[in-house]
This record gives sequence, C-alpha cells and structure tokens, in this order.
Amino acid sequence: MKITIDHLKDRHMEAANEEGGLTRMDGSTSIGGLEGGFSPMQLLLAGAGGCSSIDIMNILEKQKQDLQDLKVEIEGDRQKKDTYSEFTTIHLHYIFTGELDEAKVERAINLSLDKYCSVTKTLGKTSEITHSYEIKSA
Repeated sequence: MKITIDHLKDRHMEAANEEGGLTRMDGSTSIGGLEGGFSPMQLLLAGAGGCSSIDIMNILEKQKQDLQDLKVEIEGDRQKKDTYSEFTTIHLHYIFTGELDEAKVERAINLSLDKYCSVTKTLGKTSEITHSYEIKSA
C-alpha cells in the first residue's frame, strides 16, 4: 500500500492512492490551514466508518439481506496527551434502509467491529468503540 501526499497551499494537501483515488486534507485556520478538507484525525474516524461499512455490506449480502442504503454517523472524543491527542471514545451510529432481519444486522456489525475491521481494531487500542443502529423500511 502506498499513499502520496502533495502540498497544495498553506496546510492544504491532497492524498492519492495507487488506484488514483484522491482525498483532500487540511488544518484549521488557527494553524494556517484553509479548512478545505478533512483533518487527519477526521480521516481516522471516516476510515473506521468506511471500513466497518464495507464489512457490514459484504456480510449482509452473504446473508441475502435486502440492504438498500447505509449511512454512518461517527463521533469521537479526544484527550490531550503530552504533545498530541488521541481518541478515547468513538461511537458509530449506523442507519440502514431496507427490509432487514435485525438479528442479522446486529451480527454483521459485531463481526465487523470485533473481528474484521482493521481500522476499528487499530483504533480500539486507545479508544472505547461503541455502536448503535436503526433500521428504516424502504
């Protein structure tokens, strides 16, 4: 895996992966940024939501569930350490749309967060990761 980061202006940067995907990153205006992209810490939260969502969609598809849409709202609380801060709690709230078996949804979420998602497994070393969900009919 390789990521290349190009400086655009001030603290504004663009990250590219080997497949050509692009993501903009930036710092807050208080440190010279333009606030024109995700902060690196926001990218960590987005990575947790994206990684677990991919797992969950794959699991529900294998279970032949009728998932029509998935949205994830992620909140993280940070604690200041000596020279940096780290997430202490992360909460993922999944919003499913479709005709879904609630037990299968819960199992898919637990399998992702407890077994498959590399991002949440990594962040879980310093953070308490919790989740909730709701299912909306199509």
